[in-house]
Amino acid sequence: MVVKPDRVEAGAVGREAGVTQRRPVGPLDPECRAESHRRYGTGVTLPVAAAGDAGAVSPALRDAVLAWFDVEGRPLAFRETADPWAILVSEAMAQQTQAARAAEAWGRFLAEFPTVEALAAASPAAVLRAWRGLGYNRRALALRQAAIAIVDEHGGRVPSDLDALRRLPGVGSYTGRAVAALAFGRRVGAVDTNVRRVLNRAVGGRPGAFTDAELQAVADASVPADRPGHWTHALMDVGATFCRPRAPRCGACPARPWCRAAIAGTAEVPLVTAPGPRRGRETAVREPDAPFRSTSRWLRGRILDALRDAPPDGWARLDAPFGDHDVPALEVALAGLARERLAERHPSDPLQARLPQA
Repeated sequence: MVVKPDRVEAGAVGREAGVTQRRPVGPLDPECRAESHRRYGTGVTLPVAAAGDAGAVSPALRDAVLAWFDVEGRPLAFRETADPWAILVSEAMAQQTQAARAAEAWGRFLAEFPTVEALAAASPAAVLRAWRGLGYNRRALALRQAAIAIVDEHGGRVPSDLDALRRLPGVGSYTGRAVAALAFGRRVGAVDTNVRRVLNRAVGGRPGAFTDAELQAVADASVPADRPGHWTHALMDVGATFCRPRAPRCGACPARPWCRAAIAGTAEVPLVTAPGPRRGRETAVREPDAPFRSTSRWLRGRILDALRDAPPDGWARLDAPFGDHDVPALEVALAGLARERLAERHPSDPLQARLPQA
């Protein structure tokens, strides 16, 4: 399930603060960028769906994938519920987090916040404590804001309408469609990174075959009327198990007999790269990745864990060095967490903080 990772804003953390800014040099998913090339270097003619006529997976492919899923689908805990609130929580957790890891935390979180009203009434501090281990902590605060909106605007019931779901804080196109399909049986296609790969290859004939709008149309048209929830999970599992970004396992995939890319041998067709720089010109050299302990992401995570370990209403003093980070780096990280309302700073001691109380 996909989404792009948090970034540290430029200017908030930098070399002058002694903290390495870690940003992806490009999209984490190579298919998330615009498709700018049409020429490939294999000498084969690629099957490409015509714009505006993207189509859908064949009924035979759909039946084969569902039959495989019925036997081999991943047994994740949150797949056993039909409760819209529990499903919304699971989808919020699974953004940017491995599904198995999210499933482990999901039961603990629901034990503390079993209803929309329970989360809406909780303090941000309590929610952040329950979110421990999942990372990307702004998702926790967004889920709390979504719960408040559901209580205030929908009488405490998760809305079944896709547009209403997408208006909730932290709920985008993917999450809204996933909840609509899984909780309410709506015939809408949820497109995460796994689904993107499967549909581009199976229907479009190659990676990156469709624009986002075309791909969404294919996803929506491919959903079976009688099993939209199962289809949502099945397509994700096919992507995670067989249709990998590199070295896809086409031979074992249940969709192979009907997959245009598998049939044409274009599941991994490489793009022709632009000609290299002229001799004598400087070329950009990518700096080696810094050790994780030296990054702002590591520091922010350790600070939040320290605040989680403090008494519920108490302040925690953060003494430097904090791993590889000195006092200036610690102060910059704390300032960033406070701006994002993930922490409160003590009014008189810049190195004391606590989780937000309201």
